[in-house]
Amino acid sequence: MSTPQHLTTGQRVWLESELLARQGRLDGQLAVHQEGQSRVEHAYAVLAVDEESAGRHAMDREVDMTLSDLEVSALGAVSRALRRLRSDAYGRCVDCGAAIPFDRLRAEPQAERCVPCAQRQERQHAR
Repeated sequence: MSTPQHLTTGQRVWLESELLARQGRLDGQLAVHQEGQSRVEHAYAVLAVDEESAGRHAMDREVDMTLSDLEVSALGAVSRALRRLRSDAYGRCVDCGAAIPFDRLRAEPQAERCVPCAQRQERQHAR
């Protein structure tokens, strides 16, 4: 039995468009950031720039890899949201099943949780 959709067709179309735009921006950022290289190739290039200043480059590499991790994570969240959008799961909290309000999805279309569940998860991860 399918749950009734709380999002209109227009809202779903708008959200899909927004998710696809975010996916495109993130793909672009990642490509620019990694200079068209794979993650491993890029890390090696950052490390191999200048052997004499290895300490400074190690810190640069850590920052660089952290930025890449954040971009890859955000891209994964957007991709998962696009998959959910094509099913009845989109717009429903993964924890409690409640409808996620359109205003929340408009602000964060890749949101997987309603506000109370998201806050609860943040508190648990903060410990």
